[in-house]
Amino acid sequence: MVLGLIPARFASTRLPGKPLVDLGGLSMIQRVVAQAKQANLARVVVATDDARILEHVRSFGGEAVLTQPDHPSGTDRLWEAFQQLGSPPEVHCIVNIQGDEPFVHPAQINALADLFADEATAPDIATLVKPVVSEEELFSPHLPKVVLNQRGHALYFSRHPLPYQRQRGTTEWLAHHRYLRHLGLYAYKPSVLEQLTQLPVSPLEAAESLEQLRWLEAGFQIACAKTELDAFGIDTPEDVEKARARLAAL
Repeated sequence: MVLGLIPARFASTRLPGKPLVDLGGLSMIQRVVAQAKQANLARVVVATDDARILEHVRSFGGEAVLTQPDHPSGTDRLWEAFQQLGSPPEVHCIVNIQGDEPFVHPAQINALADLFADEATAPDIATLVKPVVSEEELFSPHLPKVVLNQRGHALYFSRHPLPYQRQRGTTEWLAHHRYLRHLGLYAYKPSVLEQLTQLPVSPLEAAESLEQLRWLEAGFQIACAKTELDAFGIDTPEDVEKARARLAAL
């Protein structure tokens, strides 16, 4: 059984209450739930720290649990939510779906869940990567890059372009190497998710401000599924307007 969990916090520095922001007549969290329900998930549950979000999700027929407000990361919130659901033993994969990505595609969710279909060969953790298509993407510190080994497992994530091409100017890099960037959708074995919540902040994580580096440093395997579909996270009022324009154009 594959369980979809959607962490949704009310507090946000740049956009307070963003899960409840209206996007074309539906709230952002309702759109995320609707997209997730189109994927091959047995159950979709919102994990929130705020009663307003809890009540709203239940008002449109969604399932939600109320978690503690002081979790240091979304990973910790997911683990509490899983425990609140009774830690169902039939769940072999938990997919972490970002609550601020109303355009997440069901195929992206399925790509991760499929990696856990065979429990004997399932990775500890899985995530999505996408080819870099522009220099703006390549050099943006807000779009982490990733390099993989031959088995499709992550070697390292960085806010800096990876790899550095010593013999070429930066304007030539894209023409001579297929760069990949990371999309923040994750899936885990339940037993691994529990272990992740017990790890301290690692030196590489502190340097790059990327939580997944904590997991790599601890020795966990992160399998990467490739997608051509982009992500559209909403963090600012400007992002909200872009999302509304995108919906209006559909």
